[in-house]
Amino acid sequence: MGSQLALVTDETSIAIDYDMPLLLDALQEAGVEAEICSWRDPDIAWDRFDAVLLRSPWSYTDRLQEFLDWCEYVSDVTSLFNPLPVVRWNLDKHYLADLAAAGVPVVPSGFVAPGADPEAALRAFLAGHDQAAEIVVKPTIGAYSRHVRRFARTQLPQAAAYLAELLGEGRHVILQPYLDAIDTHGEGDLIHFAGTYSHAIRKHALLLADGTVKEPTQDARSAREATDDERAVAAAALDAAAAHLELREPLLYGRVDLIRGTDGKPLVLELELCEPSLSMPFAPASATRFARAIGTRLHRLPHLSTTNGRS
Repeated sequence: MGSQLALVTDETSIAIDYDMPLLLDALQEAGVEAEICSWRDPDIAWDRFDAVLLRSPWSYTDRLQEFLDWCEYVSDVTSLFNPLPVVRWNLDKHYLADLAAAGVPVVPSGFVAPGADPEAALRAFLAGHDQAAEIVVKPTIGAYSRHVRRFARTQLPQAAAYLAELLGEGRHVILQPYLDAIDTHGEGDLIHFAGTYSHAIRKHALLLADGTVKEPTQDARSAREATDDERAVAAAALDAAAAHLELREPLLYGRVDLIRGTDGKPLVLELELCEPSLSMPFAPASATRFARAIGTRLHRLPHLSTTNGRS
């Protein structure tokens, strides 16, 4: 019997997981027996799998502690990809501070904790970024563009009111300048498997000036080639994450979202290491690359590293 792998999603997210069909076929071709599972299904015996791969469990944003408890349980009974320390670290955008401390160029970020004075926090951030005509306000924990708002510098009362709302809900918040390059060049998402660059896409701006937030649908994306400077920054971000988390091997998968700063150089906007969309429909061969990386990682698991298979 081949390796048994759970591909984790949930009932509300599977319909928009466009990677899943491609990955399922590629895993079958690679000889990996994969099963699509919901992380919220109480009847699944997770210990029957050799590994559990997080793909699209996107309902976790409303059930964060439940999701983290589930990840911890799964880690106790089998192997979780990417592993639990990565999940805990990457679900909170405070990781950007860790990347910056390691010398990785990131979008300038300020963090505001519950209990802080919203207007004072905004004034302090704007004073430190006097060239920013607009700012972005968003929770440090979230998926897609939920609860993300864009404000002009002149909209301090509105921004303070929204920041107060988030803080009042007990959320930690990140403040960032809105970089105009995203309106002209878009966001560049670079996908890696086992530490090796696979492919990239361009994602159009989702935060519009009128306050509208567009859904990150497939028509907002297009295939593209990553430039050398983008690939260098993405590799540096993934290396810094692995070093910070003291991982013994490269991350099985990761997506680095980049945007160009005012000087034209790429900056890390987000680092997605938990359950990122991997945009495989825009690079169909990427599913094969990912399946091979998964197969290699499975075969290195202690209980699969002998010719007898499971112990």
